[in-house]
Amino acid sequence: MSDHTQPPFAGTPERVAPADAVRVPVRVLIAKPGLDGHDHGAKILARALRDAGFEVVYTGIRQRVEDIVAIALQEDVAVIGLSVLSGAHLPLTSRVITGLRAADAADIAVVVGGTIPGADVPELLRAGAAAVFTTGTSPAAMVTEIRGLTSVETG
Repeated sequence: MSDHTQPPFAGTPERVAPADAVRVPVRVLIAKPGLDGHDHGAKILARALRDAGFEVVYTGIRQRVEDIVAIALQEDVAVIGLSVLSGAHLPLTSRVITGLRAADAADIAVVVGGTIPGADVPELLRAGAAAVFTTGTSPAAMVTEIRGLTSVETG
């Protein structure tokens, strides 16, 4: 005969994680600035980041720089990933970084990937890009780099 006065599982201690142990996923914004309409690579990276435990916000194609900055602020992201295949990676990246600085959000890391000549990588880094992914960089390498930028374990 069972004792109905005890709550179920009375012998099992309840385990609750301390508040500081709760992990919040790192938020990443993947954006396609300018007139570039090819988003296959951006979607692959978004999926790889999501599968690695990041929370991903994808803007879709043909976004204005001002809108990318506004979305990044609204969504409280730690990283913006710009996917640029149009050849306009230098001015678009510079404008996003300038917009973040003007909004007092320079702590948001900006990474850029796409069809980027190796000779442009140092200029993008000087402009403030935290990382540059040229054609052929694996999604796993990008996830590892972004994870390192956020200094937070995910997944």
